[in-house]
Amino acid sequence: MQTIRTARLVIRQFTLADGPFVMQLVNQPSWLQWIGNRNVHTLNDAETYISSGPMTMYQRYGVGLCGVELAGTLIGMAGLIKRTPEAEIDLGYAFLPEYWGQGYASEVAQALLTYAITTLKLPRIIATTHLENQQSIKVLERIGMQFEGIIGEGEQQLRLFGYNQPRT
Repeated sequence: MQTIRTARLVIRQFTLADGPFVMQLVNQPSWLQWIGNRNVHTLNDAETYISSGPMTMYQRYGVGLCGVELAGTLIGMAGLIKRTPEAEIDLGYAFLPEYWGQGYASEVAQALLTYAITTLKLPRIIATTHLENQQSIKVLERIGMQFEGIIGEGEQQLRLFGYNQPRT
């Protein structure tokens, strides 16, 4: 996945040197609530998370979760995720709480959606969010993704959003 620049942010591939930031982000209460426990408790765990997750996905599918920088400082994680060869591309993002409410999630989500459509020429992108995560729901609606339904069962239910490239 190539580096993407917005007016304020840089979205770039993770390196193992980003381990301390990843460990901090994935252990935030908001991450644990909305995304889940990734069992990243040490720097070694964080490096393993990066190498077996984002770095492997870059090699296999050309997309993956990336670091989001503001003026050279990592403030979040975002990317296009493809978990299996048959899976649809899923847009995802998460930021440290001190950077919420400043439009960064919308800026990054729009940039990733545009990249997926114009550069990767993908006909469809999806995103999921917990039923109660109103902040993420607003971001997805703001960038033009449409609510398609509820997926999953029990406590694992998620809202599914989709964006279908208009046919020409």
